[in-house]
Amino acid sequence: MLRTALRNVLAHKARLAMTVLAVCLGVAFVSGTLVFADSSAAAYRAAASKNFADIAVTVTPKDPPPGAAADQHTTVFDDALARKLAEVPGVAAVRPSADGSATLNAADGTPLRAGKTWANLAGAYIPGKDGKDDSRYPLVKGHAPRNSDELAVDSGTAAAGRFSIGDTVTLATDGPVMTKRLVGLVSTEDTRVTAGGTLALFDKATAQKLFATPGRYSSIDLSAKPGTNAVELANLVTALLPADRAEVTSGTAQATQQATYVDTLTRGYEKLPLVFAGVSLFIGSFLVVNTFTMLVTRRTREIALLRAIGAARRQVVRSVLLEALLIGLAASAAGFLLGLGIASVLPDVLSTDGDTLPHGPLVIGPRPVLAALGVGVGVTVLAAWLPSRRAAKVAPIEALRSAEQPPSTTRSRVRAVVGLVLLVLGAGLLVSLSGAKDASEKNLQDAMLGCTVLVVAMIMLAPLLAAPVIRLTGRLTGRFGITGHLARENALRDPRRTAATAATLMISTALVAGLAVIGNSTGQALDRQAAAGLDADYVISTRTPTTGIDPAAVQRVADTPGVRTATAVTDSTLFIGGGVRSISGVDPATVNAVMKLDFVSGSLKGLGPGRIAVSSTIAKEHGLSAGGRLNARIGRNQEFKKYTVVGVYKDNPTAQDALGARGEVQQHSFKPGSLQRILVRTDDGAVSKIAEDRLRSAVGNSPLLKVQDRAELVHEAAGTMSNLLTLMYGLLAIGAVISSLGVVNTLAMSVAERTREIGVLRAIGMDRAGIRRMIRLESVTVAAFGTLLGLAGGLFGAWTVGALANGAMADYSLVLPWGTLLLVCLVSLTIGTLAAAVPARRAAALSPLEAVAQS
Repeated sequence: MLRTALRNVLAHKARLAMTVLAVCLGVAFVSGTLVFADSSAAAYRAAASKNFADIAVTVTPKDPPPGAAADQHTTVFDDALARKLAEVPGVAAVRPSADGSATLNAADGTPLRAGKTWANLAGAYIPGKDGKDDSRYPLVKGHAPRNSDELAVDSGTAAAGRFSIGDTVTLATDGPVMTKRLVGLVSTEDTRVTAGGTLALFDKATAQKLFATPGRYSSIDLSAKPGTNAVELANLVTALLPADRAEVTSGTAQATQQATYVDTLTRGYEKLPLVFAGVSLFIGSFLVVNTFTMLVTRRTREIALLRAIGAARRQVVRSVLLEALLIGLAASAAGFLLGLGIASVLPDVLSTDGDTLPHGPLVIGPRPVLAALGVGVGVTVLAAWLPSRRAAKVAPIEALRSAEQPPSTTRSRVRAVVGLVLLVLGAGLLVSLSGAKDASEKNLQDAMLGCTVLVVAMIMLAPLLAAPVIRLTGRLTGRFGITGHLARENALRDPRRTAATAATLMISTALVAGLAVIGNSTGQALDRQAAAGLDADYVISTRTPTTGIDPAAVQRVADTPGVRTATAVTDSTLFIGGGVRSISGVDPATVNAVMKLDFVSGSLKGLGPGRIAVSSTIAKEHGLSAGGRLNARIGRNQEFKKYTVVGVYKDNPTAQDALGARGEVQQHSFKPGSLQRILVRTDDGAVSKIAEDRLRSAVGNSPLLKVQDRAELVHEAAGTMSNLLTLMYGLLAIGAVISSLGVVNTLAMSVAERTREIGVLRAIGMDRAGIRRMIRLESVTVAAFGTLLGLAGGLFGAWTVGALANGAMADYSLVLPWGTLLLVCLVSLTIGTLAAAVPARRAAALSPLEAVAQS
């Protein structure tokens, strides 16, 4: 039986190659993603270890207790402490630091890595004892910053910002915009920088002023002499420090913490390839089932002969499963090699302007190897198990009478009943959720379960649906005459085979259609929300809530040519009972010019200290109306007190949950005394590059601020759907590839089965072009069948699941992406046409006399 299995694999190697390729894709994504994850983690660890290789101990200030000033806690970190630590036995060198964050503008004025404070590193360039280089930042070009007007950056930052030595660089830390002259380029192994961040270095005095206090440091690193125990050194250092102001951390612990931190930030990149892998394997399993079913059917006489000469049913099952094992091993090996290629390009594919993933040697551990074997062999063997059982159940005498047995009516009935039960259960669960209007975790899990049950039901019912659907679509193929009629009848000859072939396309189409509808509907809802309630032409805002805008900038914006109204808004948190809401501080005299406020009761006329307006949602939750009283507090440092509600307005994302007097809210904002937004109304309501540049100049071209018109706000909101769109088109591509392999495989084997039939058609006068047309139309018919079922299932699932989004997103409504759905249909029909090319050419090349002579 082993020799028989090997002979069968070699005899059908061309047809089984398609199956190997389909499984290979899934294995490649799984193993490639795991190798990529291991390699990225190793690159982070290596870089972090190198960065902290010569650091034995780091001394940092402890967080001050509530109410204490932060600068009081750093007063001990001065040159005197550095000299004291240098005298500790075992200390080889002392390296003080003054570190913080700074955001830079590129040469074209656009911010670099804006909004990512963890990646925008800044600090002091402190030469060593020799008065030359800072060992942490070796100079590549130029010289170190020597005064407050000079700056050095790392080579990666210079390349990203298109900086050259001598350029003027605009940057900001947490205050006014500064300009510095670039005098040097350095290199660094800090993983936060190599993972896509930026690095700006100042002279010591400037860095201390910006990130600590004049003459003080934010941390002190100690390197140890050879043979010194790091733990003992840490104990000696700890004994010299005030326990309430400083703490000691080893360099090894810092390296581990930093690598883990950056790895956590980028871990999400592993999810998308794994989703592709799951879809590939799920769809590919149907191709394996279909291929082995057809092979078993073609070898019925052979299996019957084996049974007749004494082969047991178990031996037949083992023979088929052994073939699947060999195919799985081949798919695993090929998929693993392809996965290595995927792992090598994933850092470039997944890197963005904001997050650059590290490059390093590929790390091939046992996990991806075992995963490749387990996934490839497991999927193939499991998918071949049902065909092997079916082969073993064929009686020898019955098999010898006919090479092709009709499907069991009992099995078909059972399949129909089970399919209908699952269809009712899945559809019923989804319909019941459509009225939930609640995107809770439980409802989302129930929705996923309902969609899964629905897909399984459609797969089971597909053979029963094949006849009516193909007869309907056959009206189009019938226009091609006898070839179209024959194509339709060939597709109807074996509904189970047709359904299995179309299943791959049905699943991928359902996934893409459902995701496309949900993504399009959600994206448009976000678009509507982005500018809802906004009557301003421009919004100037901070990239992070804690940054803040200088209040003096409001007058500069108001004085800008072309500006009619400039209204400042300050944002903070509003604590109501146990809940946390947002509140915006506004000027009642000008806010109506830039916000669209629709009041249900009351107005903003009475807005002032101790008096607020609330949204309809807040009013409903707390039973409020104009004139009511609300117990709340603004910010964390204020006591709870009673606020008078002067008005209730319809929910408005621009106004947020509540409106208060700007002066009162500003005292308790995220950065007390500062602003978070400036809403700008222009004279003619028009937007232009000139107007935007003027507004940027009015706020000092600060890289910490954004200047956006309404269209840019909408575009930014739509950007949140980019991952979903990437997933959607990736699934479409995967489904297209595997579906085409399935159609090619099925048609190739079908042509081999119908050799005599094709020979008869050629003998009675059908030309080669007619044969090719018949095979192509059969392929297109199968593709259309799978596409129609997939669209129906995907749209139904999107309608029911979308109702949950409506509960979490008030503006959500179902909007069909007609362009994408049309693209899916065109891709499916194109798959049917292209997949039939090789089988059609092979069928047309058959000699009539030789084909008729075959038995």
